[in-house]
Amino acid sequence: QVHFVESGGGLVQPGGSLRLSCATSGIIFRTYAMGWYRAAPGKQRELVATITNGGSENYADSVKDRFTISRDNAKNTVNLQMNSLKPEDTAVYYCYAGLNTGTIRYWGQGTQVTVSS
Repeated sequence: QVHFVESGGGLVQPGGSLRLSCATSGIIFRTYAMGWYRAAPGKQRELVATITNGGSENYADSVKDRFTISRDNAKNTVNLQMNSLKPEDTAVYYCYAGLNTGTIRYWGQGTQVTVSS
């Protein structure tokens, strides 16, 4: 049974940092590309960051140089370090597992990130 547990979301002031984690079970983690999407009210869902099973990273222009994605294959976990947060980063963040081609196979349940003073 596939199970994702996301953590690390919350309320932070502009300029602050948060670290999201997504712990997985039930998949052969090292074979999957992992990533994060976000969804904000009134906005289109946005692909934030991806990391292939080989460790190659890719970022949306809106988060480049502020966010860092990483994976720990020993712990079956993918992380998203978010620095210099802005109010426009406010969204529900979802982790996923998929193929390097972009096909998504599994989703996490989402974690709320709110950036506000």
